[in-house]
Amino acid sequence: MVLSGIHPVAEALRAGSALDRILIAQGAGGPRLQEIIDLARRADVPVRFEPRAALERLAGTTAHQGVVALGAARKYADLDSVAQAEMLIVLDGVEDPHNLGAIVRTAHAAGAGAVIIPERRAAGVTDVVAKAAAGALEHLPVVRVTNINRALEDLKQRGYWIYGLDERGAQEYHRTEYARPTAFVLGGEGSGLHEQVRKHCDSLVRIPVSGKIPSLNVSVAAGIILFEWKRRR
Repeated sequence: MVLSGIHPVAEALRAGSALDRILIAQGAGGPRLQEIIDLARRADVPVRFEPRAALERLAGTTAHQGVVALGAARKYADLDSVAQAEMLIVLDGVEDPHNLGAIVRTAHAAGAGAVIIPERRAAGVTDVVAKAAAGALEHLPVVRVTNINRALEDLKQRGYWIYGLDERGAQEYHRTEYARPTAFVLGGEGSGLHEQVRKHCDSLVRIPVSGKIPSLNVSVAAGIILFEWKRRR
């Protein structure tokens, strides 16, 4: 769902509609746009400032009044509501909605309690994600957090052991003993885990591969490591 225009976006925020993010045209301003920004912050909906051309592409019109909202397929859960799970998935910047949807589907099948995603520079729960998840979003919560590093620290305080999947990891995934409760951290396409995220992991594990390509697609890698965890369970 794409909403454009000051009145439709403001009314969606007041009604508590599930919104993934709000885009404001760079250079746009005024009290009505500021009201939208304030409403979005109170509702924990991310606000981004983008070139006007980007808003026109999304809205399909130039008459967007400087604001476009992207609807979410589902409302997000909070970390407290899933922190009793035996296993959680944390995604460090997965941007492709098809990958996110595939990971949600795999995570549900493997017995994960939730998938945790960052607010910025990552795919949100859109209709594309819902379709790729093939119904799994009805059963698996998705938590969106402001800061992945803080979320990992929070999970550690709750007793979770954090395992980062990284091609530079010292341990092979199938030779690692996973303490519970378990949180697996997977990096985004291309960049992998960010350096600070790597430092927050208790252990870095890798999937050994043959050939000249050192890593797998993130959704494929998720399937391998999650079902290894499930097999041992």
